[in-house]
Amino acid sequence: MSKKKRVAVLYGGASGEHEISLISAASVLKNLDRRQFDLLAISIDKNGNWRSHDVDVLLKSNAKSLPTASPGAVEVFLSPHGEKGEFQFRAIGSDQKFVVDVIFPVMHGTNCEDGSIQGLMEISGVPYVGCGVMASAIAMDKEYTKRLVAAAGIAMVPYAIVHAGKLQRDLAALKIKIANELKYPVFIKPASLGSSVGVHKVKDEGGLEAAIRDALRYDEKILVEKFIPCREIELSVMEGETPAHPPRVGVVGEIIPHHEFYSYEAKYLDENGAGLKIPAAISESQMRAVKEMAIRVFEILNCEGMARVDLFMDKNTSEIYLNEVNTIPGFTQISMYPKLWEAAGLPYADLLTELVRLGLARGERKARLTRDWTV
Repeated sequence: MSKKKRVAVLYGGASGEHEISLISAASVLKNLDRRQFDLLAISIDKNGNWRSHDVDVLLKSNAKSLPTASPGAVEVFLSPHGEKGEFQFRAIGSDQKFVVDVIFPVMHGTNCEDGSIQGLMEISGVPYVGCGVMASAIAMDKEYTKRLVAAAGIAMVPYAIVHAGKLQRDLAALKIKIANELKYPVFIKPASLGSSVGVHKVKDEGGLEAAIRDALRYDEKILVEKFIPCREIELSVMEGETPAHPPRVGVVGEIIPHHEFYSYEAKYLDENGAGLKIPAAISESQMRAVKEMAIRVFEILNCEGMARVDLFMDKNTSEIYLNEVNTIPGFTQISMYPKLWEAAGLPYADLLTELVRLGLARGERKARLTRDWTV
């Protein structure tokens, strides 16, 4: 990159994963290479207010998580193309503007990782890091991720879907399906949320309805998934150097939960909630198999930029199943996505630089597309 680009780190959002975004964004802001980039920090609070913050003030505080309100913060909105094709945030109530070259969204969950914010950036014409609208939307919805990759022959753990509006009608049928097919225990998961928010392991019918109703606090659609004794394998996937190159995969990692399963508490609240085995203790043939599956999933969903692909490996049969795809994976200092790339020889700061480069390159390709349909 011949001159400094201004990168806007966008974080927060009205999501159940809001607090995780604040921690991820603090790591990203701290590790972006200031020799190459000018930085802008833009927060969205839980009420949907956007603010621009003084980056130097944020970095000097050395806080573990970034604030959504800080001294001198300015309320802003994302503006469409400005003068001479500039991409900018404009202050509310004044003529102040903040020109950016690319947005790095470090946001997790509903309205943040599901294509919503990506759609806003597309409409505004600003380049951004990570997956586009379609891949983000599909990957966030676990049901449709499963439907799409299953059509390509990728194995899935057996599951059922429950809709909030059909709960009373479908509950009896669900109980029969669990008794006859899925068997207890089962996992109850919001279909479109991450970070294990609202996830429950249900061991018998007596706990089923309470778990479903709690999960319905976060989503209108619930995934009921068969429990299998499994190892949790995670892969960090990144777009190829150019569209002509295949996706890249870091070192394969494994999560070793110290709780009953890899819950929200194990991920974020308990420092000893889980161990990370990097590389995973699996055979060379299994390494090849999981990498091939991760790349296939990345391509089937039309992912760009980055994604973390999470797999299950049956402890008894070694069969591999897709668990889920995270298009904006955690970026905390202990998150698997950067750690797996670091183990592959790509340090955190260099990983961020490459992701920004890929976002800018996609923006350049899109800018060359014609929008004039006249003959």
